[in-house]
Amino acid sequence: MSQEQQRLVRASREIAAPAATIFELIADPAQQPRWDGNDNLAEAAPDQRVRAVGDVFVMTNRNGGVRENHVVDFAEGRAIAWLPAPKGETPPGHLWAWQLEPVEGGTLVTHLYDYSQLYDEKRLPKAQAMTAEKLLASIDRLAALVEEGADS
Repeated sequence: MSQEQQRLVRASREIAAPAATIFELIADPAQQPRWDGNDNLAEAAPDQRVRAVGDVFVMTNRNGGVRENHVVDFAEGRAIAWLPAPKGETPPGHLWAWQLEPVEGGTLVTHLYDYSQLYDEKRLPKAQAMTAEKLLASIDRLAALVEEGADS
């Protein structure tokens, strides 16, 4: 499959923790820098916990850029997805998504990056640089936080 066709990047692994525990770290933007495998996120203000489609949470990237993340999919404890956009702008069409499926002994966690609808061509090289290994790094960091019971 050519890179032009491959515009959905996915990684999955099982984590030995309940879906609700993992989901809490994903749905609370203030927690996201703790597990971001891309080392791209600097901070998010507290009290932005996502609760529904239509919510917008704000993150600051390490380069100082402020992103408004528009939630487009939400099922408590199971699924969440958002379209990031520079502050005050329309999302350019790339999507970050998480799916959590309870399995025996824990949760199957899938992280997706979909840029099939990306219309801002200047963002394409960065989108094409996203790999399954980078997505897995975020899942691995989540696993380390919940499986070891770390709460700091």
